[in-house]
Amino acid sequence: MKNFDKYGIGYYPVGKEYMKWTEKDHIEKAPQWCSVDLRDGNQALIVPMSLDEKVEFFKYLVKIGFKEIEVGFPAASETEYQFLRKLIDDDLVPDDVTLQVLTQSRKHIIKKTFDSLKGAKKAIVHLYNSTSVAQREQVFKKSMKDIVKIATEGAELIKKYADKYSEKEGTQFQFEYSPESFTGTEMDFAATICNAVIDIWEPTPDNKVIINLPATVEMAMPHVYASQIEYMCEHLHNRENVIVSLHPHNDRGTGVADAELGLLAGGDRIEGTLFGNGERTGNVDIVTLGMNMYTHGVDPELDFTNMPEIVETYEKFTDLKVHPRQPYGGQLVFAAFSGSHQDAIAKGMKWRKDKDLKQWTVPYLPLDPKDVGREYEADVIRINSQSGKGGVAYILEQNFGYVIPQAMREEIGYMIKGISDKSHKELSPIEVYKAFAKEYINVFDHIDITDAVFSKASTYKSNDGMIASIKVRIADKNYEFEALGNGRLDAISNALKMSPYTFNFKFVTYSEHALSTESSSKAASYICIEDPEGNQFWGVGIHEDIILASVNALVSALNRKNNEDHFVE
Repeated sequence: MKNFDKYGIGYYPVGKEYMKWTEKDHIEKAPQWCSVDLRDGNQALIVPMSLDEKVEFFKYLVKIGFKEIEVGFPAASETEYQFLRKLIDDDLVPDDVTLQVLTQSRKHIIKKTFDSLKGAKKAIVHLYNSTSVAQREQVFKKSMKDIVKIATEGAELIKKYADKYSEKEGTQFQFEYSPESFTGTEMDFAATICNAVIDIWEPTPDNKVIINLPATVEMAMPHVYASQIEYMCEHLHNRENVIVSLHPHNDRGTGVADAELGLLAGGDRIEGTLFGNGERTGNVDIVTLGMNMYTHGVDPELDFTNMPEIVETYEKFTDLKVHPRQPYGGQLVFAAFSGSHQDAIAKGMKWRKDKDLKQWTVPYLPLDPKDVGREYEADVIRINSQSGKGGVAYILEQNFGYVIPQAMREEIGYMIKGISDKSHKELSPIEVYKAFAKEYINVFDHIDITDAVFSKASTYKSNDGMIASIKVRIADKNYEFEALGNGRLDAISNALKMSPYTFNFKFVTYSEHALSTESSSKAASYICIEDPEGNQFWGVGIHEDIILASVNALVSALNRKNNEDHFVE
């Protein structure tokens, strides 16, 4: 056939006439979604779900927002038959949700399928038969004409039974046809067999037919599947009354790409599963597909705002684990261990807050984790031996309220990295805080100012500066000193230098802030001092009184300095 090349066992469109979809750069709206978790997903499990588990999973799929749910092959399995009957008999199907059932093109199976749907308000009856070269030649050993006859006979029977049961039961039926193994089928033959079915079902604007085009086995690159979809969309009869459905599998690991490009090429509907559970390498992952749309500003019309709950529910019913790096749902997908990544994220978050931005533009994060029910503190910045100063500072600020001065961050970052490296593990936020607190906050090992009183110098001998009267314990000995300074910290420093010990340092920097907005909250102070050799030592002080917090910060810095060079008397 012209304009087709043969790769392996299938025929694929080539040429620009079947790649007009490449002119589009984004998906403009959500497709119709159909969950096949209870069919394709369930039959792929080592231990299939029980009846009660299926019912609960069905309820959860409804909660997420699925309006079409394939519940099984009721004529081929007694368990699936009983499940369908329970949904109908117990009135568990909301009015806006349509059940979908699968059937082969065989008279007794079609009859039992319709029997199983008695009392249903709405139902999609999904007919399928294999059409690929390999299936025709190796499995069925039938000609194209014979394969078309299987499909058309089934289509006629379905229409006949639907007319009967609609009148008798009041069920609103919709029909679906799949040329199974579509990707291994010649495109002209795929169009021929689908059109034969369409002509029998005679779709209308009020009751459209679904033509489902499955990548039963991924056999080529995603753009090839998209070109196949485009070809079919151009060659199907009564196209305006046909819903083109895509059912990609994931044999090549490109199921999501197949679906996205297939939608660009004219697809209207997607059949898939949560997190891609399905036979072999799985079905298309609806979570990833829907969230990809969300990150491009398209409402997927499915509720993924509580991703941790979705993961928990999925794992409960399937006994499968969501990989920690699974897009959007994995435990670590928002986690940044790299120091440069952490620093960029922390700066991006601050930029967004300072600028009051509405659009999400934070580096390394494709979306706001809070949009899917994740927390920055627990999920975004994760600390291990690869982490950097920005990540550690972010953890201390977001979780505990400490705004670490920029000049102090590198020192703390190296300390925390060293702890993680030695312990060969990730550090939790509380572990980061405990290490920071032990090293820097209110360190009173050798020097402890137990009391400090300040007064204006005008009450003493000068009209300038501040007087500090302190009680201090140094190396287990108690002292009292009083000294003048140009401010409180300078006065404290001069008082300490009156002791028999050598305190030779100068102030480098000082900052302070409240740890919370509450009136009774503590204040935090940060002080850096420098010895004559240029070595710098940081200390952090906390206290209800901001002045005493600064005193504690100075004492902490001095204790850290003297832990290194000890006391010189």
